[in-house]
Amino acid sequence: MWTEGEVIERIDWNDKLFSLKIKADIEPFIAGQFIKLSRIIDDKRIGRAYSIVNPPGGDYIEVLAVAVADGILSPNLQQLKVGDTIDVSTKAAGFMTLAEIPAAPVEGRQLWLMATGTAVGPFISMLDTLEPWQRFESVALVYGVREGKDLAYLEKLEQMKLQHPQQFKLLLSVTREAFPGASNSRISKGLESGEIERDAGITISPDKSQVMLCGNPDMVRDVNEILLNIGLAKNLRRAPGQITVERYW
Repeated sequence: MWTEGEVIERIDWNDKLFSLKIKADIEPFIAGQFIKLSRIIDDKRIGRAYSIVNPPGGDYIEVLAVAVADGILSPNLQQLKVGDTIDVSTKAAGFMTLAEIPAAPVEGRQLWLMATGTAVGPFISMLDTLEPWQRFESVALVYGVREGKDLAYLEKLEQMKLQHPQQFKLLLSVTREAFPGASNSRISKGLESGEIERDAGITISPDKSQVMLCGNPDMVRDVNEILLNIGLAKNLRRAPGQITVERYW
């Protein structure tokens, strides 16, 4: 089912990366879920899933997208202006939510969120709610991009650090250039070397940590393997564990 949404704001982070705020009448969603956006292009309905960046409770949705050169929908979305309309699915979906994190005794005291590129979106939605700050003693976001200009919502994340100075660990990874305050290693390499844990001041272990991975398949595969090797287990409804995964394409 589709409903018509109206673009009420847009942010251009760089020449390809952008965010859209869309006012739309949709069912309530859970932080971490995704919505589908759709347009009729060449007489065909083209729809794609985009994670919701804003927290639940408002009358709009916010999505973070990158215009892919050979994409069908994303270049079209990049042309949208305030006041333009876009079809939005009426119901959000997806299981990359804190509700999927098992309760005690499996739940640890630390929440690790690891994302690459636009996959940071669902984590920003979660961090903008009370739940992670109430459930966990430490919350660490590991956010990997290629260049500094790809760091969307950096100011918002820095504000979260000020709001939760002891609890929140923000760990940036910028792989193709030097960037102030960021590592130059891929997330997997930063874990293997111990750099990420040193910078966070906390360590990942089966009894203390829950890890959520969202991003490109290579990162998810490599990091998942590292975590399995140190004793963490995949989180399944039938067998609760410490690793919750969503591949982003």
